[in-house]
Amino acid sequence: MNTSSDPVLVLPGWQDSGPDHWQSRWEALHGYVRVEQHDWMKPLRGDWMAQLEEAVLAAPAAVVLVAHSLGCILTAAWAAHSRNTHRVKVALLVAPGDPEREELRAPLKSWSPVVLQRLPFPSVLLGSHDDPYCSLQRAQDFAGAWGSTFVDYGHAGHINAASGLGDWPQGHAILMQLMREN
Repeated sequence: MNTSSDPVLVLPGWQDSGPDHWQSRWEALHGYVRVEQHDWMKPLRGDWMAQLEEAVLAAPAAVVLVAHSLGCILTAAWAAHSRNTHRVKVALLVAPGDPEREELRAPLKSWSPVVLQRLPFPSVLLGSHDDPYCSLQRAQDFAGAWGSTFVDYGHAGHINAASGLGDWPQGHAILMQLMREN
């Protein structure tokens, strides 16, 4: 279960996180709560931002965000527009997807341009050298723009179920450290 009193909101990316994804496993293991979206297959930035806003406002205390892929882009977009960013304690941003990549522009057209404004809360961003959805350089650029501490996670693909992470205790340790330090 969640050893912290801070509510943890899980923000999956495009197409949601399946049962073998570390986000789903963390929900089962630690009692974290997924922010559900109306349409995981055809994500619209405004709709996703509204769902995140509702989840943050519904939480009984300041929240911790755990975002993967498009969930990272959602975090930045929401933070740039919400008046409730003070209700976020920290954010763990893992393997941001890049909706401005040529092959992703059409299905993710409402997500461009990516918001590159400094986040008003502490964050850590993990990027991978061989992520098919975001180059390491682009992940580093996102971290710089958002004011996130960047962690080079080596060659771990999209840092998802296909990466063979299982319950991903190393990632959870990074989250716990981020929460302790802030």
